[in-house]
Amino acid sequence: MEIFLTLAQELHFGRTAERLRVSPARVSQAIRKQERRIGGALFDRSSHHVRLTPLGRQLYDDLLPVHRGLRQSLERAASTARGGTEVLRLGMMSSNSEDLRPVLAAFASRRPCCRVQIRAVGYDDPFSALRRGTVDVLLAWLPIREPGLTVGPVVYTEPVVLCVSSAHRLAARESVSYEDLADEAVPTGATPDYWREALIPTRTPGGRPIARGPAVIDGTQLLAVVASGEAVCPVHAHALRYYARPDIAYVPIHDAPLSRWTLCWRTGGDTGPIRDLAEAAEALGPLPL
Repeated sequence: MEIFLTLAQELHFGRTAERLRVSPARVSQAIRKQERRIGGALFDRSSHHVRLTPLGRQLYDDLLPVHRGLRQSLERAASTARGGTEVLRLGMMSSNSEDLRPVLAAFASRRPCCRVQIRAVGYDDPFSALRRGTVDVLLAWLPIREPGLTVGPVVYTEPVVLCVSSAHRLAARESVSYEDLADEAVPTGATPDYWREALIPTRTPGGRPIARGPAVIDGTQLLAVVASGEAVCPVHAHALRYYARPDIAYVPIHDAPLSRWTLCWRTGGDTGPIRDLAEAAEALGPLPL
């Protein structure tokens, strides 16, 4: 059941095998066995694509709620065995957990026996933390277009500002444009590319290239590079409250759209605590920071 449901979500034998920690041959063997038992093809597969057949879609729709019910039963049993205490590991790339207090309070009222543990995640492919199981759910900015991951509700929105050295020529400006970055360098290191591009573009709105600066993987490295004058960097506005320093200035970027932060988790891995956290965030609606 789990092999079939995972392949139906990934539509890729290699990624399915990686998620389930089995060989691709084991995945193929299990699917062939299911198809023989049922008497029909569940997937159209060729060297170029894997797709659900109508029969496969029917089976997926029927099995998914059954599988969720089984997982919930196992979760409740495990919680009882632990004395009713559950843990939800929330991955964050910043230290602004205080901004999540309304969501975490709403979650606590829904699931009082579950403790939320905050885990620091770097910019260098934070989605791998979900795939490895280092965290259960991740808070990240949109867009998120990752196979095998489900994007949940938007938790909060906030402006984007330019982080510069306090001695930089732009530090005294009331606001700047992304066009101003044509004469600057910006840090690298955040991946995947499309995700970094949403915050730190490679070109200005007018099409001029933006130079690549040193690679950074977290806020500490980013501030060190900016303070030394090696680069400037678009960052989220909560940095003004959590990363205030005398050698750093934050200047509004007037043509930057609001950034939207959302929850995401492994597709098919939505446990009871994850669902309760997502429902709490959705009920509150996006919080404006």
